Order: sequence, then C-alpha cells, then structure tokens
Amino acid sequence: MTDALPPCPDCGSAFTYEMDALLVCPECGHEWSATAQESDVIRDAVGNVLADGDTVTVIKDLKLRGTSQVVKVGTKVTNIRLVPGDHDIDCKVPGHGQIGLKSQFVKKVTK
Repeated sequence: MTDALPPCPDCGSAFTYEMDALLVCPECGHEWSATAQESDVIRDAVGNVLADGDTVTVIKDLKLRGTSQVVKVGTKVTNIRLVPGDHDIDCKVPGHGQIGLKSQFVKKVTK
C-alpha cells in the first residue's frame, strides 16, 4: 500500500503512511494533507504547518495600521482560521479584536 502514497515533500522518503486525513513521514516527522497541494500549505515562521483551530504566538511586535496600537511579541492567539490572501490568518487577538495576520510573524504553539 505504501507504493501508492507520495514520497515526503521535505526529505523525499518513500516510507510515508496515512494518519487520519494526513500523510506522515516517519523519518523527518513532516505531516501534510493528502488532498492539499504543497503550495496550498500555510506554514509559520519556523516551517510548521498551520491548520484551522491552531494556537499561535506572535514573534514580532506588530503595529496595527490606522491605529497607535501594537500587538506585542509573545501574544498568544487561539483558534486561528486560515484564509487565502496576503494576510493568511484570520483571528481574534486579545485586547485588539478581529484582525488578519501574516503567517510569517507567528509561531505554532505545540502541546
């Protein structure tokens, strides 16, 4: 059955396996969606794959356009939603409300 699965897009290993809706590489630990194209995958600043409902931390002070407010480094944002476009994360930031973030300025919080 492993012959029908694609190799890992990160390391090229042929030993990939299915886990629920994801494909997993046992050699490098990379996980990806079996239905999504690699170009459709949204990654955080360090390369972790993001998904709807994830919790992320802001890694850089971000000035909010049109206001004097700043989203401080270390701000934890829960239950993100991925959207197409330049600002690819839609979320509610505590103390600031609903805003769009760029994935390059966040890091996924692992449990």
